[in-house]
Amino acid sequence: MASKGKVCLAYSGGLDTSVILAWLLEQGYEVIAFMANIGQEEDFEAARAKALKIGATKYVLVDVRREFVEELCFPAIQANAIYENVYLLGTSLARPVIARAQIKVAQEEGCFAVTHGCTGKGNDQVRFELSFYALQPNIKCITPWRLPEFFNRFAGRSALLAYAAEKGIPVQQTAAKPWSTDENLAHISFEAGILEDPDTTPPKDMWKLTVDPQDAPDKPEEFTILFEKGLPVKLIYEGGKEVTDPVDLFLTANAIARRNGVGRIDIVENRFIGLKSRGCYETPGLTLLRSAHVDLEGLVLDREVRAIRDQFVTTTFSRQLYNGMYFTPECEYVRSMIPPSQKNVNGQVRCSVYKGNLIILGRSSETEKLYDPTESSMDEIGDFEPTDATGFIAVQAIRLKKYGRSKHEKGEDY
Repeated sequence: MASKGKVCLAYSGGLDTSVILAWLLEQGYEVIAFMANIGQEEDFEAARAKALKIGATKYVLVDVRREFVEELCFPAIQANAIYENVYLLGTSLARPVIARAQIKVAQEEGCFAVTHGCTGKGNDQVRFELSFYALQPNIKCITPWRLPEFFNRFAGRSALLAYAAEKGIPVQQTAAKPWSTDENLAHISFEAGILEDPDTTPPKDMWKLTVDPQDAPDKPEEFTILFEKGLPVKLIYEGGKEVTDPVDLFLTANAIARRNGVGRIDIVENRFIGLKSRGCYETPGLTLLRSAHVDLEGLVLDREVRAIRDQFVTTTFSRQLYNGMYFTPECEYVRSMIPPSQKNVNGQVRCSVYKGNLIILGRSSETEKLYDPTESSMDEIGDFEPTDATGFIAVQAIRLKKYGRSKHEKGEDY
């Protein structure tokens, strides 16, 4: 059978993409198996061997860890990015750098199309494909999980597992642990299978990155994070060890949080396409770094700057990341607003982790002096004149008095 052309598959080595690789070959495509090293704990040599055994023409591994940390994770920390007040966007943050690397490989290998293993019900199909089209407008995208000939054949996880067994494809997922995972340097996600019941407690052996908080050390572990312009620049731990390289700093924060059980969440979230989804996430190091950054801003960031950033930049950037709108003019615009808000976010935060909890021990800054202990003290007047508060309250009360009178005249109660 003549080849239908060369395609670049975003290959993870897992169940879905291994089955998709074999299926694409059945359809007559030549497949380049692309894999991004984005910090997942993966046996890349085993993945290479598996892809080639299944029938891929070539396996290409691209290391994107540094750009992931420096271009996505660190700006997210600066912006305090968070979705629906709890999700730190670990999966969303990884997609732009993976998509960019995949398009580059597709171009280098002469592929007419790219393809992926994202389901037709999830967010990642949107994130990847919008990125693909922005990066290379004329690219074709093959989407197996939206093709009837594929999803009717593989109606569920059991069908995928049966096909993998038939083809001799080894997979980690089993009928006993039928959930899917996605891992990168910032986090790991768990969904599907038994987790689709939002009232089912995840089994203890599901969690992979972090120790169970109940099994974590009985002694708190202390460390200090230094920030410059809102970026983590140094982490001091274990009584004086220091790390400054961005990737090494992130990995060290991960290690500290993981051994102390920090960074687990179990949520039901609103997907971009309109469905609700239950997901369990472990986001160890990013939880530490973001929390410390939030705390430092309380000391050094102007109130109104923080309010505007929180109301617009944080919420908008988080939503853009979640919805896959990174390579858009509006996201480029919002990202340009992050550095100006961070020029004064300089200082250090002393922290402690203990059995799943992060405790802030203190914070300080040598350069930013918005906090004046003499003004805030209850034991001395300082430069603040208490009588000024009388006029401040009187002015603030003008409209409230009018509002109160209006309600009284209408006979309305509060």
